[in-house]
Amino acid sequence: MKFQITNELPTFEQFAKLHEDSGLLQNKKGNYTREQLYKAAKNSWYYTAFYHNNTLTAFGRMISDGVYQALICDVMVSPEMQGQGLGKKVIEELLQKCKDSGIQTVQLFSAKGKHQFYQKLGFQERDSDAPGMTILI
Repeated sequence: MKFQITNELPTFEQFAKLHEDSGLLQNKKGNYTREQLYKAAKNSWYYTAFYHNNTLTAFGRMISDGVYQALICDVMVSPEMQGQGLGKKVIEELLQKCKDSGIQTVQLFSAKGKHQFYQKLGFQERDSDAPGMTILI
């Protein structure tokens, strides 16, 4: 299957549809509108979008200081395209941008049930004595 890959932000409609179809919208903590989530994506350091027949089928984004750290956010693949390696390709695109920029530390928060997917791609859990932390305000 052939895909068009771009580093341009999809339209609001494409982004909102994939966000909902992929199930990522239901996994969000907090009550954010689709417009707020799109604004968050727009404010990202880098994003990659995969299209098949002009339809957004996969997307991922990163926030970063541009020097030594990046955080992968919102990796999503349309349900009908899951299981075909697109999620892996999105991660590879994001990691390549980090390599090209000299960033060596890349972090992410895994959605429920996706932990093993990221482990297969080389991500490791943080040490138990230095876990990540969150506060919902």
